[in-house]
Amino acid sequence: MFVILKKKFLIIALVLAFVTVACCSTLNATASADVFFNRSNRKLPVYAVDTDEKVVALSFDAAWGADKTEKIMEILKSYDATATFFLVGFWVDKYPETTKKIYENGFEIGTHSSAHLHMSKLSEEEMKQDLSMSIDKIQSLTGATVRVFRPPYGEYNDTLITVSKSLNVLPVQWSVDSLDWKGISAKEISSRILSRVNDGSIILCHNNSDHIVEALPVVLSGLIAKGYKFKAVGDLVMYENYYIDNNGVQHSDIDGETKI
Repeated sequence: MFVILKKKFLIIALVLAFVTVACCSTLNATASADVFFNRSNRKLPVYAVDTDEKVVALSFDAAWGADKTEKIMEILKSYDATATFFLVGFWVDKYPETTKKIYENGFEIGTHSSAHLHMSKLSEEEMKQDLSMSIDKIQSLTGATVRVFRPPYGEYNDTLITVSKSLNVLPVQWSVDSLDWKGISAKEISSRILSRVNDGSIILCHNNSDHIVEALPVVLSGLIAKGYKFKAVGDLVMYENYYIDNNGVQHSDIDGETKI
């Protein structure tokens, strides 16, 4: 009797083990494929773009101060370089004329949120309200279509990524940090950028950092010497048929269905 019961329990255990393995295999099939192809299972913003073109995207975050913005635009135009300015809503309120000049001079405007909060700590509705306000503010003032969004402090979570895409703005980070916001010298800023740049890099600068005006001509001439051309962030990134790898690099995926 004992032997029969033991054999019965052994058979049940083997069946359960088989079912468990089968379920795990099914659940992990997609995840395993994603790991194999280096696709991220997390929701990520775009840090850089995989491209065959020798191009980079310069970006300037604007949250506090504006006295260097027009000089930055002047320098960019003298090198025939474009850039994207990520503007915070309260900056737009304070500097409406400068905001309009950015657009009138042919530079892209993205949103850097409405209030520069730690947005990953907000509720979904608060995120949507903040982003919508900033987008509407920029579009009403300039007529520009806002295509890209940079989260304040570089902070994000799955909800923020989902909310931004639902509002038709692609969340974007950076792959090259100038660290200009730390008050480092123009030489250090330019050296950091020129030593780290690659095809498809997105470069982070700030419109009112201490030495950005002195560093920018060196950066631009150095990038041109390396053979780089310039694109706005919104022209560099893809909005459909793409995937993002574990390093935040956006890749074309012709057979995919990913859309903003």
